[in-house]
Amino acid sequence: MAARFLVDQHVKMVVVACNTASAFALEALRAELPLPVLGAVEPGARAATQATRTGRIGVIATLGTVRSGSYPRAVAAIDAAMQVTAHACPLLVPLAEEGWVDDAVAAAVADRYLRELQQQAPDIDVLVLGCTHYPLLRPLLGRVARAVFGHEVTLVDSAESMAEVAYVELARLGLLRDGDAAPGALRCYVTDDARIDEVGHRFLGRHLGDIMRVDL
Repeated sequence: MAARFLVDQHVKMVVVACNTASAFALEALRAELPLPVLGAVEPGARAATQATRTGRIGVIATLGTVRSGSYPRAVAAIDAAMQVTAHACPLLVPLAEEGWVDDAVAAAVADRYLRELQQQAPDIDVLVLGCTHYPLLRPLLGRVARAVFGHEVTLVDSAESMAEVAYVELARLGLLRDGDAAPGALRCYVTDDARIDEVGHRFLGRHLGDIMRVDL
């Protein structure tokens, strides 16, 4: 059904813009859909291996992504000598959605999570933001990581890495928008429309346009 819908709508590429969905559903989607399907984990893992100097990589993500083991597997597929330590930070998601990204509450939560990670892996030099909500807290996470680990920690944004891969794929398909053209219309299909425009505006810096709720 999903493949038929996408073909009927003339979709040329699918981006699974969620680390947890990428961890659990990417291979199934690739098996079903007759078009390129991009996820967030592989680009984030590759960017981390390129950024690390010590081969010690930390990952913060949702509980589902951490339990899936997707980041250690993805990094090992690139370089088996790398060591990956993943830690679940579920409270960062509602903080991002509420817009509490740089206050005392967010700082306390980030400090607790990163201290727990530091106890497991004190020598990491790269920290992957393994959830597409977390970039909203990036400045705060960078400051807290520096204080907790006692040295500079390079943050890798899995969403940014995924966007770079999507750009390359769009260029390959000849689908890049002309730089002088006006932004295209945005149509969103959602299963839960509660606050979607408010939260979406926080992420994208623009209103989402047409929002249509669908039942799966």
